[in-house]
Amino acid sequence: MRIEAYLAFRGNCREAFNFYQEIFGGEIKNTETYENKEIDIPGNYRTKWQHAELRGKDFTLLGYDAAPDTPLTDGTNIHLGVDMDSEEEAKTTFNTLSASGRVHTSFQKTSWGAHYGRCTDKYGISWMINYKK
Repeated sequence: MRIEAYLAFRGNCREAFNFYQEIFGGEIKNTETYENKEIDIPGNYRTKWQHAELRGKDFTLLGYDAAPDTPLTDGTNIHLGVDMDSEEEAKTTFNTLSASGRVHTSFQKTSWGAHYGRCTDKYGISWMINYKK
């Protein structure tokens, strides 16, 4: 079994996935837009992504631009957890994700022996970045 995160955006899925690709690497694949789809959506939204995949060696993120009338609330009920391979990589990832976003827990050594930080990025996606030897 494999569980994959499917992220909803407000018209900036392409921008967000390019941002995540810069941080995590991987390849953006299987993108589809709303063009030529028989659904009721504004004309200026037709070039937005109806589906996209960012696939890397050890991860997959799926995403789409939700239709303008789809209610979205920036997430407080889910966080994407990422276990990094080094403290420096974890700190850099945390700093990049939290830039122009919100820091909830500063990246720091914890009582359970890990280095950990929690933030929400500029796209409203919440992250828990972790490194433990």
